[in-house]
Amino acid sequence: MSQLSLPEQIPGSPGICLLRDIMIPMRDGVLLATDIYFPERDESQYQDSFPVLMERTPYDKSGISPREVSIWEPSPMSRPELATRMTKAGFVVIFQDCRGRYRSGGHFTKYIDEGNDGLDTLNWLKQQRWFNGWLGMFGLSYGAHTQLALACYGPPELKALVLDCGGFANAYRGGIRRGGAFELKQATWAFKNAQLSQAVLENSAAKDALSQQDIRAWFSKMPWSRGQSPLQWAPEYETYLFDQWEQGTFDARWRQIGLYAEGYYDKLASMNLLFLCGWYDPYIQSTIQNFMGARSHGANDVRVILGPWTHGARSYPIVGDVDCGAAATLEYLTQMDYTDLRLNWFKAHAFEQPTKTLPQIQYFRMGGGDGHKTADGHRFHGGQWLVSNSWPPEHISITPWYFHSEGVLSKGKPVHQGTNLWFEFDPTSPVPTIGGSLTSGLPVFEAGAFDQVEDIEFFGSTRPGRALKDRDDVLSFSSEPFTTAVELTGPIKAILYVSSSAVDTDFTVKLIDEMPPNRDYPKGYAMNLTDGILRCRYRESFEAPSFMTAGQVYKIEVEIFPTSNLFLAGSRIRIDISSSNFPHFDVNSNTGDPEGPWVRWEKATNRLWCCDEYPSAVMLPMAVVKDPEQ
Repeated sequence: MSQLSLPEQIPGSPGICLLRDIMIPMRDGVLLATDIYFPERDESQYQDSFPVLMERTPYDKSGISPREVSIWEPSPMSRPELATRMTKAGFVVIFQDCRGRYRSGGHFTKYIDEGNDGLDTLNWLKQQRWFNGWLGMFGLSYGAHTQLALACYGPPELKALVLDCGGFANAYRGGIRRGGAFELKQATWAFKNAQLSQAVLENSAAKDALSQQDIRAWFSKMPWSRGQSPLQWAPEYETYLFDQWEQGTFDARWRQIGLYAEGYYDKLASMNLLFLCGWYDPYIQSTIQNFMGARSHGANDVRVILGPWTHGARSYPIVGDVDCGAAATLEYLTQMDYTDLRLNWFKAHAFEQPTKTLPQIQYFRMGGGDGHKTADGHRFHGGQWLVSNSWPPEHISITPWYFHSEGVLSKGKPVHQGTNLWFEFDPTSPVPTIGGSLTSGLPVFEAGAFDQVEDIEFFGSTRPGRALKDRDDVLSFSSEPFTTAVELTGPIKAILYVSSSAVDTDFTVKLIDEMPPNRDYPKGYAMNLTDGILRCRYRESFEAPSFMTAGQVYKIEVEIFPTSNLFLAGSRIRIDISSSNFPHFDVNSNTGDPEGPWVRWEKATNRLWCCDEYPSAVMLPMAVVKDPEQ
């Protein structure tokens, strides 16, 4: 067993054995705690070699994995239980605590050590005579980030990956920042996970101080500064958070392996990659970009499944306040649970076994339901699975829809001269986040689809019952009601002509399915589908920010995350434009001060131009659907 003692048998799992807490050395001497599971054999049989499946995780290699569930087994599996199922399929299974987490040594700096540590672990693995040279990796979220970080080195032993809701294509454009703004899920994640770090658990004063903090109260008194944040008692976590927050310019720090797979897609050429993600997940853009990048660079076998889910919730048809129906689950689509789906993928490529073949692209088109309120209080939106070999799907056309001064959204260009609409943006009173592509935000904010109306459950709501479109700092535009069903599936961007009284400000764009009143929803229902943001100092370049001149009109492009939705007859497309979406994103001070802990703020008068000279528009991927049931 090359360097290792004989394993222990796992109680209750006959035939499965465990090498527990093997401390694998990294290049800098740090030791990473690793558990290795494999079929029981006597000592003479350890000459056998096996393919290996590995997950590298910051969430405890031997703990419960909350998303290891199915509709048939709703209680989460532990990683040892998952290892048992995978090992019985013929694999050695490895779980490893990431650097600085749980039983591993070293200092935790989120994301940036995962490439090197994964490579060092693989180099150790190559020295073990029970490794046959075939490695597969799996993992959700951070576990997907660790996979893609190693894959960017292109190791020939890494043959197959299942990347679920993660793997940064470009963390600057989605996952840490978007459009130059900072995603505050990084703060809520750091606050929660700092409390589980060894440094805090071993320091009773820090542990008590963190446990007594009200994170919602902290979000009410931004901006924070180093040493004056909810993470002040966990300096390791506060440091990396503020480093991310303050690195507003897209430079070499953002092009590191672990943050920037789009610079390394050529390294994926020999690999087989299965991607999964949901429309209300912060990694939906990364997932599609990685899928397209890997496929265009000649990866062996590349597939993607795009559901209506929030982060990792592939077995739940409920997204926020909306029910997409029983068909919305992964199990309905594949007739397999999540573990069998992964094993199906790995066995196909490790053992060349005949397995169920997946289409290139499977996506869930939301919509088609009658909009009634279900027994558990959700709006029934419905939806169905579709397949495609291209993205966007073959039948989709990109169509410009123009903004008009009367609050109208239409395919016709505006004809008036010099027309603009304006609002005052006050950084101390931002537009509250009501759902969206989020994760790790509780108890401050929540992912999913919701009626776009302020409510006490949404942080920052000041007038419960007020529709967001009725706020003074929101410009809202709606199409005429559709007379037939229309599908919207694919990438979206807004091309806006804007001006401001400030040297820097943000513009946000939100796409909404505005559905007509019915018996259960007499005021109608405005369901958020997707959104985007741009910090205007980055309007020309993320690498070289430049400030605005007051009153000058600028053309900007706002990247909006992809989605798929069926607009039924009677529904409208609605686009809301503002300058904040908090606490999803940090708030712009409008002063041009360095990002992160700004200390002063100014109100800004922001204008959207919608005239013949400056025809602001949103580019929508659409197709008429003659029979919504097909």
